[in-house]
Amino acid sequence: MTINLERETDRVLPVDERAIITCLAEETMRFVGGPCDSSVDVLLTGNDRIREINRDTRNLDQPTDVLSFPMLEFDTPGQFRPVDEMEDFCFDLDSGELLLGSIVISLDRVQSQAEEYGHSIERELAFLTAHSMLHLCGYDHMEEKERAVMEQMQEAILQKAGYVR
Repeated sequence: MTINLERETDRVLPVDERAIITCLAEETMRFVGGPCDSSVDVLLTGNDRIREINRDTRNLDQPTDVLSFPMLEFDTPGQFRPVDEMEDFCFDLDSGELLLGSIVISLDRVQSQAEEYGHSIERELAFLTAHSMLHLCGYDHMEEKERAVMEQMQEAILQKAGYVR
């Protein structure tokens, strides 16, 4: 799996951000049975920039912790279509990897939420990555039933990756 990591903030967490994000992206794909030959764009930013993106894309003028922009549409969450049924734009022309979409993470929120919830920065970054990866795989939490499923999956993924509370 390829993680295309960009940074638009001077904030650097005292952890190996790339390693955590890569670990959780790969673990999520294994968990849902998705293709390992895939790619995700990840933008690490701060509250001001994520607020702008949230305002421009969701019409919510407030910062948030993470945003997900899936490239694929799913009839059923986590059920990837056969490769021959996917459009060409779903694949990187150079590597042939499936383009899952983009994730935007506020490092300001990672730090403040880790403190607020009383767990490590590593755990918070891992949680937000797993959460967002599930969105890229078609899962959502708009309804109570969906939320419960997604929460169970997130916890199972975090446990498998060794990021416990």
